[in-house]
Amino acid sequence: MDVKLTVFSKILICFSAASIIALSGVNTCSAEAKMPVAKVGDNTIKLEVADTDAKIERGLMFRTSLDNDSGMVFLFTPPRKVKFWMFNCFIPLDMIFTKDGKVVKIEANVQPCKSKDPRQCPTYPEDAVMVDKVVEVNAGYCKKHGIKEGDSIEFSFN
Repeated sequence: MDVKLTVFSKILICFSAASIIALSGVNTCSAEAKMPVAKVGDNTIKLEVADTDAKIERGLMFRTSLDNDSGMVFLFTPPRKVKFWMFNCFIPLDMIFTKDGKVVKIEANVQPCKSKDPRQCPTYPEDAVMVDKVVEVNAGYCKKHGIKEGDSIEFSFN
């Protein structure tokens, strides 16, 4: 009987605590995670984040599609000169190279590299550019949305 009463008491206490929290308006569920975004003019790009060497190296390799208004941002801290390639990438991309909140270079409509040898893949841009972030989006995105070099770009990682 004591065991049943103890279990019943624990259940009652848990139920009471849950009821009090629910009635108090406190949200016990974790807050909905906000998707990181980049804003360029009136355009908002939902971002996946590549912030480790492994994620940066893999990037969008092996992807067969990318949602509209979505992309991947590559974070470089500290800023550095970079070149990208399209080895094992299956979809054409626009690459937006940024530094200090400005678009410094765009490589538009970059096609997948079909070579099995990564040394045979061209790099973009041809000459490395100093950046703190690079955003990859579907090919044609920059042209469709009027994004150009010199534009301001704002990132939110909340």
